[in-house]
Amino acid sequence: VVVKKDILGKTGRDIPSYLDYQVHISKDAMFNTPPVFPIYACLLTLQHLEKNGGIAAAEQRNNAKAKLLYDEIDRNPLFESFCRPEDRSNMNVSFKLLDESKKEAFDKAWKEAGINGLNGHRNLGGYRASMYNALPIESVQVLVDVMRSI
Repeated sequence: VVVKKDILGKTGRDIPSYLDYQVHISKDAMFNTPPVFPIYACLLTLQHLEKNGGIAAAEQRNNAKAKLLYDEIDRNPLFESFCRPEDRSNMNVSFKLLDESKKEAFDKAWKEAGINGLNGHRNLGGYRASMYNALPIESVQVLVDVMRSI
């Protein structure tokens, strides 16, 4: 951390000692062990974002992935989104299969296509596709192809 020493101790309120840089400096050491793995994971994530065009490019990719999947959900009479269009997430798309007689075939098809973790919320049911930054659009296309095959 880079900090001006003259501002230390001037928060005007109590803060936990592990967040108080004045404590770290007075001990001439780290007051606690930093969470190394989460810091490393954050570094890798930021490097991946930077390598792939930055935040603006990630937003464009995420918008394209969400559009691809929501367009299929809206087009296909077998599926319905749990969310109104104005409330939809680009990261986690929740939807339901309207024809329960197709559930077994759909579940088998997405599993055979190598898709994992599509199960929906424990209370809401249905399905949830998580499309985080590192997921390529090709993976979303696999799900859309499965949805079209049912």
